[in-house]
Amino acid sequence: MNRLATALCASASIFLSDVASACPVLTHTVPEGAINALSHGFNADGWINGSQTAPPLQLLVDLRKAGMTHVRLPVPAEHIMSRFAPRAEQRTRLDAVDTAVAKLISLGYHVSIDLHAGERFNRLHREEPAAAVEAIKGAWSDLAEIVRRHPTERIFAELLNEPDLNAETWQREVEELALFVRGLLPRTTLIVGPVNWQRADSLPGFKPLTDLNVVYAVHFYDPMVFTHQAHWDPNDPLHAIRGLPYPLRAEDPDVQKIRRRLLDDNNSAVLAKLDRAIPDRGVGKWLEPAAVWQAQFSRPIIINEFGVLKAGAPRESRLRWLSSVASYAEQHCWGWAHWELSQGFGLVDDKSGKADAGVLKALLGNRRDPASSTRPESTEGPRHR
Repeated sequence: MNRLATALCASASIFLSDVASACPVLTHTVPEGAINALSHGFNADGWINGSQTAPPLQLLVDLRKAGMTHVRLPVPAEHIMSRFAPRAEQRTRLDAVDTAVAKLISLGYHVSIDLHAGERFNRLHREEPAAAVEAIKGAWSDLAEIVRRHPTERIFAELLNEPDLNAETWQREVEELALFVRGLLPRTTLIVGPVNWQRADSLPGFKPLTDLNVVYAVHFYDPMVFTHQAHWDPNDPLHAIRGLPYPLRAEDPDVQKIRRRLLDDNNSAVLAKLDRAIPDRGVGKWLEPAAVWQAQFSRPIIINEFGVLKAGAPRESRLRWLSSVASYAEQHCWGWAHWELSQGFGLVDDKSGKADAGVLKALLGNRRDPASSTRPESTEGPRHR
C-alpha cells in the first residue's frame, strides 16, 4: 500500500462502509503512479464521441491545477470499426483520439482510452458475439498504434464500456480480449468491468483476470430516482421528478410533496421507483458488493462513472451525493472519474463555462494532487444523453 493510500485512509470521514475501514493490501502489478493518477478524474464525454469541439484549453489547465489527474476519453466504437464505418471515417476519428491524448498528456494528465459502444455495436454483440469480438480486436489494433506513440505509463486501455450481454459470455470474451490487447501493449494497464451497466452489484459475478496489470471499473448512479431525476427524455418515467433531495427520507417534506404529486397524477410507475429507494442507506450500502469482491480477490477498483443530472436535482443534494461517493472511493483507495465534463451531468458551470467551484470542492475537498506524491434496491443502469 503506497503512502498516499495510507494517508487517504487515515483521513476517512463518516462514510466508512461495514466492509472495510482501511485500505486493503492488494495483489496487482499496476504501477504505483498509475494507481495514484486514477484517484481523481473526469470523463471528457462528447470530445471524440460527439459533436463537441475540444474543451477549452484554460478549462483543462484549471482542472489539472485543481487536482484532477486523469481523463477518461470515450471513443465511439462504431466510428473506428470497419464493420460500421469506412476507413476514411475511422482514420479521422483515430487522428482525433491521437490529438486529444497528446494534448492531455502535455497538460500533465493520465488518459484512459475508453472503447465506448453504442446501440449498433451492442446489438451485434448480443446477436453475433464472435463477430463483435473480432470488431473489438480490430478497434484495439488501431488504438494500440496510438497508445504506442505516447508514454506507456500515462495511458490506460479500457477494453469495452458497459458490455451489454450475459455475464458468462462476457467473462469468456474479456479473457480472450485481454490476452489480445496485452499482446499489442505489453506494459499498458488495462481497465475492465462487469456487465449490467458495470454496477457494483454485478462485480461479485465477475472473475478477475490472471493478468495482474488490470484495474476493475464500476459505475455508480444509485439511487437512480435521485441521480436521473428530470431525465432528458420526456418519455422516461424519471422525467416527472424534480427537486428530489438527498438523502431520501420518507419524512422529508420535499419527498412527501413529490409523492403526493405522483399520487395525484396516478403515476404509479415512478412512485414505485421512489418508494423502493426510501430510505436511502448511504452510498456505502450500494457500493458494498464491490468492496466485498475486492476483499475476496484483492484487485484495484475505480468508479470511473458517477454523477447527477443537473436539471432537476437540488444543488446542495447533488453536491452532498458527489462528496459521499468521492469520499467512499478514497476511503477504500479506489480511483474515481466524474461523469462528465460539460453536458447534462457536467462539472462545468453552464453560464460561466468554468469549472463549478462547488462541484470541485465536493469532489476534491482540500486534498492534494496524488500524482505529485509518492444488497441493492435497484438493478437499473444509467442512461446517458
